[in-house]
Amino acid sequence: MRQSERDDAWTSRIASSGPPIHQERARQTRQLILRAAAEEFAANGFRSTSLVHVAQRAGITKGAIYHHFGNKENLAASVVEEHYSMWPSLVAETRDQGLNSLETIVTLLERVATVFRDDSLVQASARLQIERSTIGLPLPTPFVGWTELMTDLFRAAHKDGYLRPECSPEMAARVMVAAFFGIQHISDTLHGRRDILERWDEVKRLVFPGICRQGVEVP
Repeated sequence: MRQSERDDAWTSRIASSGPPIHQERARQTRQLILRAAAEEFAANGFRSTSLVHVAQRAGITKGAIYHHFGNKENLAASVVEEHYSMWPSLVAETRDQGLNSLETIVTLLERVATVFRDDSLVQASARLQIERSTIGLPLPTPFVGWTELMTDLFRAAHKDGYLRPECSPEMAARVMVAAFFGIQHISDTLHGRRDILERWDEVKRLVFPGICRQGVEVP
């Protein structure tokens, strides 16, 4: 094989090992913009966020934002969609820990509380959902997915004998979603979510005994 043929074969193997370089660079730029926008939206809200400030925070031109997202409304909607795309992997990781059904619920919600405290993308999405009427684009309806997920998890807990007979999985899911996202919002409003884990611990200690059978120890 001639040197030129060997070089062509090597180039072909590199090209087949992943996406083209320009596609990967575009993906990285898009993620950089989303993170910078999330920090701005979380701090300032939709109306007060400027694409100029997003570009400055990301270290790119404003034209790059328009190239990837078109306008501020699409950028905000993309931040919310990116936030929702985070949860399936977190749920899967928690389910793969080998916990029982009740431990899975408790552990998952504690991890979610930690993400709300630490991740600007999630914080921005929560604020944008509150401001959804000012954005002018449809956003995913909040709480529906979480209620469906909690219903599935509480059905497993019911099957395993953890729930009170008078407490259906659907009822437990509605109460838990309301309690969790209620303390999330209050913690954000009053303390910037710095105390969200303490507030979650209060929910765990007070709400789960009303959902679980007497004698069931809450993790």
